[in-house]
Amino acid sequence: MVKDAVPLGECARALVVKLRHHGDVLLAAPVLSVLKAHAPRLEIDALVYDDTAAMLEGHPALAELHGIGREWRELGAWAQLAKEYSLSRALRARRYDLLVHLTEHPRGAWLSRLLGARYSVAPRVLDRGGWWRKSFTHLYPLVRNRHQVEVNLDALRRIGVYPALNERKVHFVPGADAEHKVAGLALPQPFVHMHPASRWTFKCWPAERNAQLADRLAAEGHQLVLTAAREESAFIDQIVAKTASKPLNLAGKLSLKELGALTARARLFIGVDSMPMHLAAAMGTPTLALFGPSSEEQWGPWNVEQRVVTSTHSCRPCGVDGCGGGKLSECLTFLPVDAVHAAARELLAPAA
Repeated sequence: MVKDAVPLGECARALVVKLRHHGDVLLAAPVLSVLKAHAPRLEIDALVYDDTAAMLEGHPALAELHGIGREWRELGAWAQLAKEYSLSRALRARRYDLLVHLTEHPRGAWLSRLLGARYSVAPRVLDRGGWWRKSFTHLYPLVRNRHQVEVNLDALRRIGVYPALNERKVHFVPGADAEHKVAGLALPQPFVHMHPASRWTFKCWPAERNAQLADRLAAEGHQLVLTAAREESAFIDQIVAKTASKPLNLAGKLSLKELGALTARARLFIGVDSMPMHLAAAMGTPTLALFGPSSEEQWGPWNVEQRVVTSTHSCRPCGVDGCGGGKLSECLTFLPVDAVHAAARELLAPAA
């Protein structure tokens, strides 16, 4: 029995807060599922940055989704104040009994005090002092060498909610509009989905090696579709220009919901440590992930058939933005095409 376990049966509404990037928000989805499985009558809301809302929209356990604009500070003091006031009114009107704060973001402590939830749980952050500690009824330790899904679920374990293995799935719902849009694309069938880009260039494999891999797979009879965010399209153009096979290039042409609908149709996803890799795993697509300075133990593909390819550099995972902070990671640039190709063939073999 967990000390001070929260009686979920006495709670009417809960707010789950995850103020991070897209992939982080997606990996918080099991918290919603587990809460709903253990307290079916509980209404569960979430609070995220508004540009990451697509990661949770349509989640079957979600009652309401609230957003914070990253750009609010740029609107001016009065406009920002109006936005904050409107959000606080909306949240207070929900009268939450439970607050689950999943990061060290200081807003969590303010929310706990503002909303007056009877129960509140957050990470134990030693350098925040007594003000942080006294803002919550429960604190849980952050274990760094643990997958991020499990770290998020540790918040629930701390309040006495232990997830079964089949409750830890990452849910993503593309929605009918996205499914319709992707169904109308002239996609090759079947196809391999490559998403080689990341907003963090130090997580990327070189363009020429991506091109070599694409040509090898094409020579074996596999159709390829390449995607990327609009701001990463130049990297995909470099890859396509170096290929002889000229795969279908959809870089910058899909929304996040459409990306989920697309990757669900693929035989295999190939990418780096990025949100689309987590999205592919959530959609149940066999996933091949290339990892460099980040840790596959913390951020690897979750609950899906997978291969993770890494180098043998003794310094990895270092968590640094490129060797010497130079935005280029030798543990990725030295990663051979042969190793990635072999892993891809292993995942493609059962479906061949």
